[in-house]
Amino acid sequence: MTTTAPPAAVRAVGTGHVRVEGRDKVTGAARYAGDVPFSELAYGWLVLSTVARGRVRDIASGPVLDMPGVIAVLDHRNAPHLNTDYVGLMGLRPDPTCAVFQHDTVPHLGWPVALVVAETPEQAREAAEALAVDYEILPHAVEFTGDHPDSEPVDALGGHAPGVTDKGDLAAELAASAAVVDEEYTTPEEHHHPMEPHAATARWDDGRLELVDSNQGTSWVVGELANLFSLDPAAIHVRSEHVGGGFGSKGVRAHQVAAVMAASLTRRPVRVALTRAQMFALAGYRSATVQRVRLGADADGRLRALDHRSVSRTATVYDFVEASAGVARVMYDADAHHTENRVVRLDVPTPTFMRAPGEAPGSFAMEAALDELAEKCGIDPIELRLRNEPETGPVSGLPFAHRGLRACFEEGARRFGWARRDPRPGVRREGRWLLGTGTAAASFPAGAAPSTAAITAEADGRFTVRISAADIGTGARTALTLVAADALDVPPERVTVRIGDSDFGFAMIAGGSMGTRSWSLAVVAAARELRERLVPGMAIPAEGITVRSDTTAQIAALTAKERHSYGAQFAEVAVDPGTGEVRVRRMLGVFAAGRIVNPLTARGQLTGGMIWGLSMALHEEAVRDPAFGGPVGADLAHYHVATHADVPAIEAHWVPDNDSDADPDDPLGIRGIGEVGIVGAAAAIANAVWHATGVRHRALPIRPDRVLTAGHRA
Repeated sequence: MTTTAPPAAVRAVGTGHVRVEGRDKVTGAARYAGDVPFSELAYGWLVLSTVARGRVRDIASGPVLDMPGVIAVLDHRNAPHLNTDYVGLMGLRPDPTCAVFQHDTVPHLGWPVALVVAETPEQAREAAEALAVDYEILPHAVEFTGDHPDSEPVDALGGHAPGVTDKGDLAAELAASAAVVDEEYTTPEEHHHPMEPHAATARWDDGRLELVDSNQGTSWVVGELANLFSLDPAAIHVRSEHVGGGFGSKGVRAHQVAAVMAASLTRRPVRVALTRAQMFALAGYRSATVQRVRLGADADGRLRALDHRSVSRTATVYDFVEASAGVARVMYDADAHHTENRVVRLDVPTPTFMRAPGEAPGSFAMEAALDELAEKCGIDPIELRLRNEPETGPVSGLPFAHRGLRACFEEGARRFGWARRDPRPGVRREGRWLLGTGTAAASFPAGAAPSTAAITAEADGRFTVRISAADIGTGARTALTLVAADALDVPPERVTVRIGDSDFGFAMIAGGSMGTRSWSLAVVAAARELRERLVPGMAIPAEGITVRSDTTAQIAALTAKERHSYGAQFAEVAVDPGTGEVRVRRMLGVFAAGRIVNPLTARGQLTGGMIWGLSMALHEEAVRDPAFGGPVGADLAHYHVATHADVPAIEAHWVPDNDSDADPDDPLGIRGIGEVGIVGAAAAIANAVWHATGVRHRALPIRPDRVLTAGHRA
């Protein structure tokens, strides 16, 4: 086929498009990790420790090997040795939780001690439940407090952010302040629990390892497996066609490593899937936090002192810090400014990234404290925040590429009817219900990472994009289709986007709200080069014409600036003082998140985050029993999340926020939206509960018993 100049295409980016894979998902044609068929497939079932700390003395594998269908039992006595001495993606050292069956030590309840492989999943489960494991039981400690004597500052995210930042004389500025807030705020342990459980199938094919997996980045999984098993990355092929949610939990976990070990041992494909209960121990979670916030302001409400200190729980085998104090490093400045993240190492599983790690719990504490300061100063909560808008990054000192927080509050206040709000708490009633409204600010970093992409001009006039992106439910396939269509100046119907395959080359993971931004830069770069090569009238060979991009140099050349998405959260609640019930009646979020690629899926992402914030405010709480060391009720019947009946009228909007003149070396203007929606949502609800009752709740979730115990302002 010969190329012709395409007609002027209508811009696809910025217009609503249904998901390109939507029909496959609703008809069942979309295949998830546990759906892909393999011939001679065997099934692995993980055996998890039943003690919270100790040592495996013996595993009675003999009787289990005699059970019907059992092929193998894998444990620390026969597992291959793994390499754990390396630095992986984003400078992170490997989580030893992934390095299964390397020793007889049990560091927490639910530690993998064996894998039973059988012909069917039923046989594997029956044999795993019959496997007798003898333990030497040692004393354990799981109880977490903010004043734990063994807490210590730890750098966030593998050393990419400091554990402590400090400037000015905090004591002097607090003493000189006209109004001071000094309070402690707590958030509980929370769990991701995407609807699709973690699953992986490993097989060796002509000397090459193939892994069909549910993950947030095939390149990430290839890199970690290559390091752990001392393999050439080119000898590993990871596919992840569709992912039923991730939220930070679907990185490299024990089940993938166990599946690779079992496939190596049996020379057959082996599938390992986690149960819902196993996910409480093996999929990571958000640590509980205890946060102390001290704010000092002058009579006009301008901050003189800001002190945000957060303590979170981590494991004894690996440090992961829930860097909640990080929000203060971006949002508000003061003459004296101190932030600190500390951890307490206990006999628990390792926490991990969970939607808006650090920002979600940190914004609850900071934004609640700001509301308390607004009350003490007699200033409207929105006005107090706007008076404390920083000129540059409070800690970094860098200029802001964009800062649309003021526009978010102005538009949100107009839509929500904030001007009609009576500032006095506990005065609005509707029958037995006390009514209140609250607000909070939101922000989340807008980073980007190097990625590669390839685009092929096909002989039939279509274009195929190949990139190792991951669509974890965000609509990434659709967004990249629109971005590619505009860059190629063709209708979206002529573009096919293929993702989730490590053979497409390295690409950023779906995490940190960096996926679509990073991938789009690579897709646009490839499209521009391809258009330069395509001359009207030239013949396209049968195999097509392909170009590949690599944005490593482009990302490195970005000017150092504070780049973030912002938002203003609003909520109205009704509180029954007789039962303690809190009902959220309406929520509104207005965001400044750069160029919105697909309004249809973007609105779903933002409202989804807000709903999670509602769930965080009122429902979600995992409680560990100090006696046996595990969460009470490790299932979705006991771990409460918001359901349809809990979710009110909810709206998400955005303000224009794509000024290329403000950030000329980032012309696409695409920023992340996956996480900013949850930030501040819990604080807005908590602030609304205060406005309804006159009583401040500083511990999440705001359960009915806590409302009843706290009472209300008469």
